[in-house]
Amino acid sequence: MTDLSYLLWVSPAGSAIALLFVAFTIFKILKQSKGTTEMSDISDFIREGAKAFLKRQYKTVAIVGAFVTLIFVGLAYIGEISFFTPYAFVHGMVTCALAGYIGMMVASYANVRTTNAARRGLNPALRIAFSSGAVMGLFVVGIVLFDISLWYFILNHFYLGDFLLITNVMVSSAIGTSFMAFFSRVGGGIYAKSADVGADLVGKIEKGIPEDDPRNAAVIADQVGDNVGDVAGMGADLHESYASAILAAMCLGAFAFATRGMSFNGMVAPLLIMFAGIISSVIGTTLVKLKKRKASQAALLSAIRKGVYGASVLSAISSFIIIYLLFGIQYIGFFVAMLAGLVAGAVIGAVSEYFTSSAYAPTKSIAHSSLSGAGPLVINGMSVGMMSTAVPIAVVSIVVTLSYFIAGGAVNPDFGLYGISLATVGMLSTLGITLATDAYGAVADNATGIAEMSNQKQVVKDRLDMLDAIGNTTAATGKGYVIASGAMTVLSLIIAYTVLVNRLITPGVLTLSLTDPVIITGLFIGGMLPFLFSSMIIRAVGKGAEKIIEEVRRQFKEIPGLVKGKAKPDYARCVDIVTKTALKELIKPGLIAIISPIVVGLVLGPKASIALLVGTLISAFAMALMMSNAGAAWDNAKKYIESGRYGGEGSDAHKAAVVGDTVGDPLKDASGPSLDGLMKLMTMVSLVIAPIIVKYALL
Repeated sequence: MTDLSYLLWVSPAGSAIALLFVAFTIFKILKQSKGTTEMSDISDFIREGAKAFLKRQYKTVAIVGAFVTLIFVGLAYIGEISFFTPYAFVHGMVTCALAGYIGMMVASYANVRTTNAARRGLNPALRIAFSSGAVMGLFVVGIVLFDISLWYFILNHFYLGDFLLITNVMVSSAIGTSFMAFFSRVGGGIYAKSADVGADLVGKIEKGIPEDDPRNAAVIADQVGDNVGDVAGMGADLHESYASAILAAMCLGAFAFATRGMSFNGMVAPLLIMFAGIISSVIGTTLVKLKKRKASQAALLSAIRKGVYGASVLSAISSFIIIYLLFGIQYIGFFVAMLAGLVAGAVIGAVSEYFTSSAYAPTKSIAHSSLSGAGPLVINGMSVGMMSTAVPIAVVSIVVTLSYFIAGGAVNPDFGLYGISLATVGMLSTLGITLATDAYGAVADNATGIAEMSNQKQVVKDRLDMLDAIGNTTAATGKGYVIASGAMTVLSLIIAYTVLVNRLITPGVLTLSLTDPVIITGLFIGGMLPFLFSSMIIRAVGKGAEKIIEEVRRQFKEIPGLVKGKAKPDYARCVDIVTKTALKELIKPGLIAIISPIVVGLVLGPKASIALLVGTLISAFAMALMMSNAGAAWDNAKKYIESGRYGGEGSDAHKAAVVGDTVGDPLKDASGPSLDGLMKLMTMVSLVIAPIIVKYALL
């Protein structure tokens, strides 16, 4: 141990602060009134549906996970992988599932309380909804830091002071987290959008009834989908990104300073930066509140931005102090790299907001296209989605190049690679509050639905509509941030994978050339996989939506008095249909993510593996941005028309916009976000089996 070994206790201290704040926030939320019995009953139905889905999803994933665990046990027994990997795999699955479940449960308790708070005013509703999102964000960061602390102390007991070996095993151990995050994101996305598309097409188009109308049998399934997709799925996804980014940076930091006797400093720096990010996020959440007599969408967005930007500034100041004390002024380039990542996250979020918010020209132009019909509206939305990829990809490219050279990559490539990983850490350092802005949107959406189904006063609906509209904007902003941070995380993991392979091969230098046919083959396969994967996800949503449409039509036809509101639909039937469909359809995309890196690696070798991951990263990053932003723009164009433009609800323009929203739903909330999981799981599988690929590859 070095004299700085006490700094390792900062990680569990940060975890304790985050989890204590989460417990305090949950206590405050649960103290709030649930409102009327009818409101409470609707909320209970949503929560039970979400719990039932997650229970069945986790059971399905556990069966697949048990099979993978047995394979890992066998490989560990014959010495091909670390003895700890099977145990870390199971632990990672459990903690990732727990993060998603806790966040979803709190969101399902907060939705009705948000509805009831809106009867008093906009600020009380905002505070409850955003606090619920903060629970998700801070629980994720708290549980990740706890896991990292636990595994470090266990591994250090066996490999005392060997920081290179410890961090290498820890990076590989994140496979369990990646595995669970992938299936949570894919399954939740398929569920959410199958219900949403089915409910919209029958309710709005065929029957001409409002969104969340209680006569529509699919509305509860739709509300459940917000929880399992945008809360549990998103939380699990970012749990994995956060853990992988920290572990990759720890590994690269230990390696970069191995010959300078400062491996510990390089390893502990990411943990300290994330600790500062937790404190900053907690402070930031307290800043999200409306001033008296300020009740508008602009005021809401300003309140949320104040919290996010405040946390970012505090995190930047703290990180400067941390890096200066650990490395001295000669390595201050590491801080610039971290700051570049932090700023890049804010820039990418702002770009996503510009292309998806109805306050700006791109979405307004999509809404205007509705006057010419659904075809031009869909075409315009695709154009906007494609255009929206340019700036985020340029920003990430600049950050990667800047971070490499400003950290000293021209003199020592290992420092440059460490700088890139610190940029990723910087982008995710304020995840505690950034994730809150995304998860809050699902709570606001649920609260709006509960208000509609329980026939609340118009003033309550108007307040919740404002919350929901801002939730759509923050969700779109959040998805851009999630996708970009996922891409940066994967880049860090690919770098860690390359470093690991170079340590395993002889003479220790892997030659990568674009004239090598093996490299070209890997790039082509990697570039193709996101298209194949996306087609499966979109088709799965289509299958689920078709079944929901048939069921909703059947109930309108066969249940006497349902159309006139004199009878209740069978909500549970729709929940059951979409649950079965989602769980059935998530297996095939999962096999692609797991099998492709194994097959390519064993047949074509580690060079092809690296090319495969790079090809997937480039293709998936662009596709995910395009799909998420196009879908969000279509959604907000529809809401823009519903606010009274171009004839408002029920007009031909509105019907065209609903078609556009239907096209965008599987893109923005299923396929697009799931691509983030695809590239991360493929990279983690490659990391775990790296020794096997190096030893047994045919080429």
